Amino acid sequence: MSEMLRVRCAILRGGTSKGIFLHENDLPRDRVLRDRMILAIFGSPDVRQIDGLGGADPLTSKLAIIGPSSRPDADIDYTFGQVSIKEPLIDYSGNCGNISAAVGPFAIDEGLVRAQEPVTYVRIHNTNTGKIIVAEVPVQNGKARVTGDYKIDGVPGTGAKIMLDFAGTAGAATGRLLPTGRPVDVLDVPGYGRLEVSLVDAANPMVFVRASDLGLTGTESPAEVDSRPDLLGLLEKIRALGACAMGLAATPEDASRRIPAFPMLAFVAPPRDYRCFTDQKLIRAEDVDFVSRLMFMQVMHKTYAGTGTTCTGAAAAIPGTIVNEVSRRHEGEIRIGHPAGVITIEVAAAVQGNEVTLTRAAVGRTARRLMDGYVYVVPEKIQA
Repeated sequence: MSEMLRVRCAILRGGTSKGIFLHENDLPRDRVLRDRMILAIFGSPDVRQIDGLGGADPLTSKLAIIGPSSRPDADIDYTFGQVSIKEPLIDYSGNCGNISAAVGPFAIDEGLVRAQEPVTYVRIHNTNTGKIIVAEVPVQNGKARVTGDYKIDGVPGTGAKIMLDFAGTAGAATGRLLPTGRPVDVLDVPGYGRLEVSLVDAANPMVFVRASDLGLTGTESPAEVDSRPDLLGLLEKIRALGACAMGLAATPEDASRRIPAFPMLAFVAPPRDYRCFTDQKLIRAEDVDFVSRLMFMQVMHKTYAGTGTTCTGAAAAIPGTIVNEVSRRHEGEIRIGHPAGVITIEVAAAVQGNEVTLTRAAVGRTARRLMDGYVYVVPEKIQA
């Protein structure tokens, strides 16, 4: 053991994702050395991440760095990283809503935030976006509660309900809820032609397109989409062009290489029956307000991202967007049909002329600590 570095860590499930949580003060100050240490902790780059703690899947190769707050209006700082499996790269350009669900419980259990029963409000400064997320965490005996009767699709069993309000994250990456000022834009996609999209930025930026414009139904399974290189290539072209239109990248090539995670892309359609790919459970059209399939790191998300839920719910509330067009409901509790079931978001927006202000965007999640202790790193991997 003396040949290796020992670093405190914990692995937590947040929503339908799983992440490695590290204390900011345990990491090198130098950003290059810090990222080398993190890549070594995850075992990246390697498609199996066999020599680290990464789960060899985009939904389990996630990072949360937690530290003291650098702002007076927040309790803690939280930095999210999407750790690439195939490249020596950590994408810090956006946030993960599912991992965000575990940040409040982690901060309470680590003693970084004073517990208040029965609910502790944790003001989380997400350093990626510079925005505040408010987590409502149920607490018992000074610790975050784990057990409860709240069920989220994509996770076995039930747990204590954690509410995350992302209303304060509008314009997280671009400074505007509608980055171009328009609810619909037209992209000239090579090999396809002109395509209508909606570009929206809440919690994380997203590109929305009609499923029907791509010859899809909006109820496809991950396997159906991920097995089609032609479709994956087209979706990435659209996402990269959307990134440029939002001002997030100079060229589509830059968007694909440098910021592969954000913006995310979703194709949406009006409500319709479909079966979950996980257990073949039937989701009826009357149980959802629209269906959506989310692309993340160039593959289909197996459920639905938390920040993606926020942005999608916000888009449903904005008059004229493609999501608003296909959704049967535009405020209150909006139900999004995804590959493994349904996710709900509470949305409220104030519309004055062409200006839209997001006043509530709250998602219910569950989270729990899976393990904690130390991860061991070979020093040569950091210095190389």
